[in-house]
Amino acid sequence: MILAGVLGCGGPGVEPGPKSEPTPQASEIDPAARAVAALIAKHGEAARARIETGVRQVAALWRPEDGDLEAFAVDQFLADEPSRKATLARLEHELEATFGHLHEIQRELRYPTDVDIGPLLPVDGLLAAFDPAAHLTEDLFANKIAFVALLNFPLRALADELAHGKDLSRDEWAASRLTELFARRVPAAVAVAVAKAGAAADQYIADYNLWMHHVLSEKGERLFPKGMRLISHWNLRDELRAQYAEKGGAAKQRLIAAVMERIVTQTIPKAVINNPRLDWEPSGNRVTPAPADTVEDNAPKLQAVAGADPEPDTRYEHWRQQFLAARLADPFSPSVPTTIARSFELERRIPEVQVKAMLVEILTAPAAKEVAALVAADLRAHQDRGLEPFDLWYVGFRPRAAFSESELSRRTKEKYKTAAAFAADIPRILSALGFARDRAEFVASHIVVDPSRGAGHALEARRKGDLPHLRTRVGADGMDYKGYNIAVHELGHNVEQVFSLYQVDHTLLAGVPNNAFTEAIAFLFQERDLELLGLKGQAAAARRMQTLDTYWMCFEIAGVALLDLAVWHWLYDHPEATAAELRAEVVATARDIWNQYYAPVFGVKDVPILAIYSHLVAYPLYVADYALGHLVAFQIGEHLGKAKSFGAEIERMTSQGAVTPDLWMQGATGTSVSARALIEATLAAAKRP
Repeated sequence: MILAGVLGCGGPGVEPGPKSEPTPQASEIDPAARAVAALIAKHGEAARARIETGVRQVAALWRPEDGDLEAFAVDQFLADEPSRKATLARLEHELEATFGHLHEIQRELRYPTDVDIGPLLPVDGLLAAFDPAAHLTEDLFANKIAFVALLNFPLRALADELAHGKDLSRDEWAASRLTELFARRVPAAVAVAVAKAGAAADQYIADYNLWMHHVLSEKGERLFPKGMRLISHWNLRDELRAQYAEKGGAAKQRLIAAVMERIVTQTIPKAVINNPRLDWEPSGNRVTPAPADTVEDNAPKLQAVAGADPEPDTRYEHWRQQFLAARLADPFSPSVPTTIARSFELERRIPEVQVKAMLVEILTAPAAKEVAALVAADLRAHQDRGLEPFDLWYVGFRPRAAFSESELSRRTKEKYKTAAAFAADIPRILSALGFARDRAEFVASHIVVDPSRGAGHALEARRKGDLPHLRTRVGADGMDYKGYNIAVHELGHNVEQVFSLYQVDHTLLAGVPNNAFTEAIAFLFQERDLELLGLKGQAAAARRMQTLDTYWMCFEIAGVALLDLAVWHWLYDHPEATAAELRAEVVATARDIWNQYYAPVFGVKDVPILAIYSHLVAYPLYVADYALGHLVAFQIGEHLGKAKSFGAEIERMTSQGAVTPDLWMQGATGTSVSARALIEATLAAAKRP
């Protein structure tokens, strides 16, 4: 019997008695077996399958200090369906309130580090690292609430959901998400360590800015305007993208690429980070005090020490600490014993092998060279140069490339002087996207907009009655185009978050299958940002151009996702690695992935630029969701293009809740998640004039 093997009935460690005496029965020595026998005696053989499953799930996480397993099981096992249904509803309601309110508390604790309310205080980092929910899971096990769920509802493996998900009722899906909450029993000390490492990495990234007026060309030229402060990597990348529409943009792009490589290799001088009182020439890595007349009026009062000592692998130490903290949870997650496994089995709900296959399919598709040829032709015509590695971020397929960054920022700053101004415009934005007026007003009333300290993000609500928050940067003179573009992206997240909480039938199913799906909705909003500025008639993107752009973005991020996965596998193989060793491995792996998939397209080898992504440091194992998000967004976009109402369809799709990705996609569009649709459409688009 499987139960005996799993629970140790008669297994190793049980010494047989003397031959002259009978061997004790398993039920006499094993609490789980005794519990099974007692429950079957009470409820009959008809309940055996549920009893064995429930007791097995409880026993896997039961500790001696939890007490008498048999007594608990006999007291809490629910034999009839009405009792199970009522208990599911009660747990759903109470856990929504518990998780939701604790989430609000943590949001408030992080408010000073996430939102630009003025200079950070020394205590703010400590507040951000404090997780009021750190003890919650342990408490739910200690008082047996978690065990009630595990005893009475099945903990379904991902393979089971994939194979039988279409046959599950909505109550069964909700029960599956309930037990999923308790698939692991992580001690509070471990949860605190994970929260602390994550907060430290997030704060490091959020405060990693470069003052570009003080980043000099090889000739000592100041190519960027005074006052430009760019966060890595987001703003650096976006400024590089903006230069495709600017005269002389290639020189600025090469300078940004040089900055990125210094960050990745950790040869950037520590003194120039966040420091507008020093000039830095990345090519020669020379640092000098900035002339007084070049220093910004609002420059922080830092010492202008012109040292070129490199940042001491700080970037990789944060990355390493994230791994070390996450790894502490492994022994307490018997069904998913690594962070990598949890990211796919519990969070992404797609097997790792399937995700990697889609990433490689995108990278090796013949579409890559076809699209690269179009990019190269445009660069020769407009910048008089060939394809270079940083053209991985080429945006010439997008309508925004026809407008200068300064012109777009002029429009956005005029329109959105404050975060409140953007919030007030959300009903109009949603109406312009095709939402009915009442639905636009409903969604807008459920979103809070804050000025972000970092690049920007969307923070969901976790209970009905709370509101998701949209964060983006807003300067003293208003929201520039970078901030606006991010705001429209984050608005897509928020719209999904509102519908997938308030419109779903079970709050245990609130959300979408994984982060890729919320990214997909955000991409669909973001690609319409110029329309929302009233520029649709001047440069509306054709579907062909959108297809080419989507593929190129997916091609870019797929390699970063492979890097993320490869490094985490390496860390598990080398858990004692130092930050310096991690840096060497990351740079080497980034170059290897580049050489395998990108060098044949760009004609240049040994480029480490894939490792610039801040997500690799601050948001472990997240990047694959962007690649999947592009694929999902394309498939949804194709569906919406078939005479569907954008607003009504977005609401219908996102109200399905957190079922498996393929099941969600089949309900949304009638197809499964796949790279094939985008690749085929891209090949067709590349061959059309």
